[in-house]
Amino acid sequence: MVEYVEKEVKKVDVWQFKKYACKVKPINIYTGKNIVVLNKAEAQEHDIYWGYRTELVHENIRFIAIVDVSDEIVKPGEIGIFKDIASIHKMEEGDTIEVIHMDQPESIKFIKKKLDKGALTRDEIYSIVKEIMQDRLSEIETSAWITAAYINGFTDDEVISLANATVDSGEKLDLGKHPIVDKHCIGGVAGNRTTMIIVPIIASAGLYMPKTSSRAITSSAGTADTMEVFADVTFNVDELRSMVLKTKGAIVWGGGMKLAPVDDKLIQIRHPLSLDPEGMLLASILGKKKSVGAEFAIIDIPVGRGVKVQYLERGNELAKHFLRVGEKLGIKLEALITDGAEPVGNGVGPGLECVDVLQVLNGQGPDDLRHKSLIMAGKLLELCGKAEKNSGYMIAQDIIKSGKAMAKFREIIEIQGGNPKVKESDIKIGQYSHTVNSDVAGSIFHIDNKTIAKIARIAGAPRDKGAGVLLHRVRGDRVEVGDKLFTIYAESEAMLDFSLKALKDLEPVEMRKMLLGEMK
Repeated sequence: MVEYVEKEVKKVDVWQFKKYACKVKPINIYTGKNIVVLNKAEAQEHDIYWGYRTELVHENIRFIAIVDVSDEIVKPGEIGIFKDIASIHKMEEGDTIEVIHMDQPESIKFIKKKLDKGALTRDEIYSIVKEIMQDRLSEIETSAWITAAYINGFTDDEVISLANATVDSGEKLDLGKHPIVDKHCIGGVAGNRTTMIIVPIIASAGLYMPKTSSRAITSSAGTADTMEVFADVTFNVDELRSMVLKTKGAIVWGGGMKLAPVDDKLIQIRHPLSLDPEGMLLASILGKKKSVGAEFAIIDIPVGRGVKVQYLERGNELAKHFLRVGEKLGIKLEALITDGAEPVGNGVGPGLECVDVLQVLNGQGPDDLRHKSLIMAGKLLELCGKAEKNSGYMIAQDIIKSGKAMAKFREIIEIQGGNPKVKESDIKIGQYSHTVNSDVAGSIFHIDNKTIAKIARIAGAPRDKGAGVLLHRVRGDRVEVGDKLFTIYAESEAMLDFSLKALKDLEPVEMRKMLLGEMK
């Protein structure tokens, strides 16, 4: 580091060029990002332009932000500070902030290397992750890396390096117990609340399953949104450790703690263009498994029309890739190719999905949800040696029949701050509803995941826990004119009206086209 002294005039001049003071001008807007606004002319005098990053110092606290510029919002000598940054760093109008020009991040050259189809080393990937976590890379620069990964792919070594860097970007859960198991679905299937059934089965069998789950981004509910109907899901790592050591299982929101935090930043940037580079997908999923200490895990790969993986051949390739990388990371995996062609369960939306979960844990409920949950729980039991090969399904089924799974689920609900005596009738479903009936006779050919989820979201899910869609039929069912197909629920008349207007342009249920010889 260069030391600046008064006698070295040129060095003092350089220091002054790179650093200047401004007064805080609050901007009453939340951005969710580290962005500040500088006066355009003044910023240019200090070689700072739109999209550059700058280091800011306020009362000995240093942080990095991306620069926006304006001639109107802020005057020379002012810095526009958005409401979320002001709150985090306790800034008030008129406070003095030092603005320091920053050189280009080192990892820019590594991003360019990936754009040029080069393979990155472990240290280069760690450098990129470190600078993302320090907010030294802008979203544009990070998205360039994601795009390069999407176009050029990752080697297995790059996937492993990114998975390890993802783990090292935050805290780790160390239970000091074994074995620890986990599961993950790559997504795209509406309903599909298998996690909330698998966790109590596995915990009842004496295994540890600290399940961190996501909230919905484009779907009608994530597991965390649905579990939140029963209990709190926002905890820190220490609280999660304490709960799992007592109950052996928990179902919490992963975004509420600092496990693999760089992954959340990458997902946020990947989402708008739905970019899911395979290498980053594997590193994301397996990094999160490793961050909770998982030694065994099941990967659910739904295949079918409208989900992420639409063809069986592609599903098999992805499964093999998971197994190969998982082994190198020290996680024993089994990847299951499952039917993703239509929703799993009857309910789509937090409250309706909770009803399905309670019914299955009581030995009833939708056949497809119960069967899929038992397959996955059984495979986990076999994978870690708690069941002989091909016997896991029956053992998991016996755990439900005995009432142990429901008792364990109630225990988990209680330790997460919910009501352990909750019943189906306690779950509030939206009071406004509309049932869609079939206007033709025939058999159901397809129920579209994306369209059903879209209708549920327009009705208010997952924000409104009682909103969603209840399916009365499944693919292959024979229906007559007037038979119920599905019911939309909403918590307000306006939200129901929105969903009905949207429904006019959507076709969530396709009927089988009859051949000429079948026509009467």
